Amino acid sequence: MWAYAARRIVIGVMLLLALSLVTFVLFFASPADQARHACGKQCTDEQIAVTEKALGYDKPVLVQWGTFVKGMVTGREFPADPELKKTHPEFITTCDRPCLGYSKTNGVTVNSLIGEAAPISISLAVVAVVIWLVFGVILGIIAAVTKGTIMDRGIVGLTLIIYAFPTFFIGVFFLKFVVVKWGLLSYPQYLSIAEGGVGGWLTNLFLPAFTLALVYLASYVRMTRAFVLESLGEDYIRTARSKGLNSRTVLFKHALRAALTPLVTMTGIDFAGLLGGAIITEQVFAYNGIGKLTVDSANAWDLPTIIGIVVLAGSFVILANIIVDICYALIDPRVRLG
Repeated sequence: MWAYAARRIVIGVMLLLALSLVTFVLFFASPADQARHACGKQCTDEQIAVTEKALGYDKPVLVQWGTFVKGMVTGREFPADPELKKTHPEFITTCDRPCLGYSKTNGVTVNSLIGEAAPISISLAVVAVVIWLVFGVILGIIAAVTKGTIMDRGIVGLTLIIYAFPTFFIGVFFLKFVVVKWGLLSYPQYLSIAEGGVGGWLTNLFLPAFTLALVYLASYVRMTRAFVLESLGEDYIRTARSKGLNSRTVLFKHALRAALTPLVTMTGIDFAGLLGGAIITEQVFAYNGIGKLTVDSANAWDLPTIIGIVVLAGSFVILANIIVDICYALIDPRVRLG
């Protein structure tokens, strides 16, 4: 088991290095003047030259990438050039490891920007995943057990109707009717657990998280239903029933366990994607998470922040795949032999 996990971790690190290299090539090998964008429209040629040297844009792309990777391990200082530190002390910034870069546009490290936005996106993703997993699996099981009945068709049909609506429509609908017109909930504003306690944290997260959960709910209902029905048709299920096991034991101990493997994959990938920012939902509810930070950085042409977000989001996906693989091995020991 440990050897299997170690192999997956090594592969994950290699994928992360490849992701960062491709990202650097795509963004910094373009003919656009990166230093001019970083400095601003009102900068003089001298200021642009100083910015280019301070941020390392005067170096080849591969050298910049190597410096970025090194900064992830040891941290960095901006500017790295000793002469610039003497002549332009206002540029001196220390970026602790893992350093994701320096945003000249915002005047702070990328770590600081992401550090403020990440708790919001992580909180939103966690609550949304819990909602859609609980309701998606329960409704999927009910639909599978009542296959062909009005209950089954009603559950599947309703989830598909909800799935047909875009995220921004669901979010705006909740804000207009649930919050403004009916007054059932107060306008959601993110509060950390330290500020509002667990109750305040959950209350303010519920509406945007529920909006996200509805978008994913239909997929989990249909997939749970399909996997449970497939499992119930297997020979070992008929054998378990012939031994006199009651329906509940057969369903939850045998059929549902076999259906967990693909659901674990879906959950891991979807959760990792949300950790990289729920762009539409965060914009609708004015949550300053990673998704909104991505949009603002793209509009401002803040490449260091965009690269940091891409690397972070890629890390989430890679980490989720590693966790999913390990969960596979725990659920089905045969996977370890692969």
